Amino acid sequence: MRILIVDDELDVQHLFRQRFRRELRNGQISMDFAHSGEDALKFLEENDADSIVHVLSDINMPGMDGLELLKSIKEHYSEMKVFMITAYDNDNYYEQAREYGCDDYLTKPIDFQNLKDKLLKSA
Repeated sequence: MRILIVDDELDVQHLFRQRFRRELRNGQISMDFAHSGEDALKFLEENDADSIVHVLSDINMPGMDGLELLKSIKEHYSEMKVFMITAYDNDNYYEQAREYGCDDYLTKPIDFQNLKDKLLKSA
């Protein structure tokens, strides 16, 4: 299963690779990273978007935020699963994410075991 993780914080890449090291090592998943909404859309356009099963995106990012990214992904890749991740427990973000078609909404700190279970169950 191929996952695209979108977050402007560079240390997120290390954190996800560490938390999913067993699944990465045994080939259950592969991860790609983008550091902005714009970079994520460019990645999807330039790579085999059909091979991406899930996008995990932060909401608060400079430039195109995660909600704008979600809306664009659902318009162009309607079958792609998108999980929104935010540090802010904000009802407006939640409602907008649901309106735009997010498949799940997670708050930080991320419960990585719960996230693994959701990702692997949907594979």
